[in-house]
Amino acid sequence: MKAHLLTLALLAGTSMDLSAQTYKVVTVVESIIPSGVGRSRIIEAVSGVDSEAATTERTDGKKSDQGDVKRGDLKVDDFKETKLLNFFSAVGINFQNIASNDAMIGDRINALVAEGWALEFVVSGVESDAGKDDGQGIYVTRLIFKKG
Repeated sequence: MKAHLLTLALLAGTSMDLSAQTYKVVTVVESIIPSGVGRSRIIEAVSGVDSEAATTERTDGKKSDQGDVKRGDLKVDDFKETKLLNFFSAVGINFQNIASNDAMIGDRINALVAEGWALEFVVSGVESDAGKDDGQGIYVTRLIFKKG
């Protein structure tokens, strides 16, 4: 009897309600603009949104009702913004800035983990400086956390 209760308890403990999982996306934007002109930040939405309100369906593959979705309705007003340093200073790449950003990003990750979030995925991309006449660029990293 005890073996059956133990087995039942183990099965109940391992079954998981997937609908109880919640995801959080934190975006890190690091500027690749020389002379510290760019803006680098950790961005984290605080308020939720309903993605269905911005979703439309195409029935013939061509007609879209996306024009009915107003861009202003998509924006959230409540978000956290953590200042970071830019990759470049006036004389070029600044390794102290990169190390400082790593420490700040790591601290934010540790804070979220302490709140019960687990880092699930990391996705990154870059639009880099294309040469002498460009002077633009950003490095974007999306940290996707899961809770539940």
